[in-house]
Amino acid sequence: MYVNPHQKNEIDTNKSAVTYGTIRLASYEKLKEHLSSPTPTALTLSAAVSGFIGAIPGNASDIANIRMQNDASLPPAQRRNYRHILHAWSVMYKNEGPLFFTQGMLPNCIRCGLMTACQLASYDYFKNLFGRVSGLQAESSSIVHLGSSVMAAFVATSVCSPIDVVKTQLMGLGSGKKSVIRVVGDMTRAEGVRWVFRGWVPSFVRLGPQTVATLVLLEQHKKVYRGLLGINDI
Repeated sequence: MYVNPHQKNEIDTNKSAVTYGTIRLASYEKLKEHLSSPTPTALTLSAAVSGFIGAIPGNASDIANIRMQNDASLPPAQRRNYRHILHAWSVMYKNEGPLFFTQGMLPNCIRCGLMTACQLASYDYFKNLFGRVSGLQAESSSIVHLGSSVMAAFVATSVCSPIDVVKTQLMGLGSGKKSVIRVVGDMTRAEGVRWVFRGWVPSFVRLGPQTVATLVLLEQHKKVYRGLLGINDI
């Protein structure tokens, strides 16, 4: 049966997103439970650690995803023609060695740490702020959840979009081609500081609905969980 490569790529991306998302959300909630004082700084650090850890198992999938997406833009002789994610990993292992999965890992983990800090910590901050200002119950108000998640998406996109640009450059090049500093330097010389804002709008269009859906559904999940266990507060 024929499988559209773009469709297959999307399926592989979703698998990576589920793994990364599950780890970072679960880790953040567990870390919050152990905070004696959930200050904004403590929440931000907890979220950053959760995102950093969650990105590690998904890095190999991110590399394959980026290369499969970029393949059509390469000259035919340079295309990798990965059939699926397992084939991509096999080819990268043979051609680039057993450490192929570490390509771009540090900026990817930093990006995921910042993304999680921006999304989850800023969401909790805005949720408490909007709850105090509006007089609505922050833990149960859908209006507060929706407004807070939109603001969290705006913060996360603004902080992480430049890192996404660097990560994409590194992972698309192959093993050992350039360092982070060299990639940033080359883009700055070619475009000035404009590269920082490259793709912000499509990033927000993608990340905004995802962030809203994730955080609103997370609140509903926590509500059901608290109800089943008879817990009044998180």
